Amino acid sequence: MKVAIDISPLKSGHKVRGVGQYVEELRNSLIKNHSDQVFIFYDKKLDEKAELIHYPYFDPFVRSLPLFSMDKFVVTVHDLIPILFPEHFPGGVKGNLIWKIQKRSLLRAKRIITDSESSKKDIAAKLGFDESKIDVVYLGASDVFKKLEIGNWKLEIEQKFHLPLKFALYVGDVTWNKNLPNLVRAMKNLDIPLVIVGKALANPEFYSKNPWNDDLNFVNSETKDDKRFIRLGFVTDEELVKLYNLASLLVMPSLYEGFGLPILEAMSCGCPVVTSSVSSIPEVAEQAVYYIEPENVASITKGIATVFTDEIWRLRLSNLGLAQSKKFSWKKTANQTLKVYEKAISV
Repeated sequence: MKVAIDISPLKSGHKVRGVGQYVEELRNSLIKNHSDQVFIFYDKKLDEKAELIHYPYFDPFVRSLPLFSMDKFVVTVHDLIPILFPEHFPGGVKGNLIWKIQKRSLLRAKRIITDSESSKKDIAAKLGFDESKIDVVYLGASDVFKKLEIGNWKLEIEQKFHLPLKFALYVGDVTWNKNLPNLVRAMKNLDIPLVIVGKALANPEFYSKNPWNDDLNFVNSETKDDKRFIRLGFVTDEELVKLYNLASLLVMPSLYEGFGLPILEAMSCGCPVVTSSVSSIPEVAEQAVYYIEPENVASITKGIATVFTDEIWRLRLSNLGLAQSKKFSWKKTANQTLKVYEKAISV
């Protein structure tokens, strides 16, 4: 088998986001676990012939697929959230035109890979793509995310980020589906510090220019002078694993997700999780988390307060999360992706 894989997301702004992580982890796992196969990793221009091309990134409003191609190819579509909720993710005139082109290209794919059964249903419904040709391949958490023994790193990370002894943690963007305004409202009801990891709040003036970040102005104004909110901006994975290990809980009150990678990362570290029972999240978390109603501020408040103050709850969720996280790995992702390649080539 000779498969070409487009790794251009590693050379773009996606490198430090979920897409870049997916491409890098998939590449590394394919090389490690399937050395008997031939993989060509290319950036933008493919100089040799392959049996199949894998485009591991799809954006409805940015050209990422060839307009015309005689090659067999598969595409990874992580989610279609911007298409499902256009009122919150405007594409503009140019973006909507590109969406039509991207959709036409996508419909020529031999198979589509996606992160969850929830996203599979969305893709079938919105594209009219044959559901039998859509393969669900779950993601994994990087090996760096694990439960750590307490050591010198604890004091070092606490001092570097001026962390309190106990805190709740949020990791992610500020787009509409992340539901940050309701999380901020819930935290205002509590005397609990919230550490926020995400690059948007580190530079709100820049990121607020993006219409997808409409919630940013509210979140920025409500948190910038409130000492309960500790805004860290971007952190490395090596720093993030320490934050997961120190946090009393991860809170992720999303309105919609394609997968929910921070939930899996947190569970891998033994960090209790408070989150929503929507879209893909129950597939990832099952019964290993505390579920809240994301549109109900009182429900979010109660969930955070319950887990934060109750050691029995935290220990139970920590143990359940660690067990649940073992169901996922990048090795499984690579193995299942290889099976998709085989099916696409055989057509």
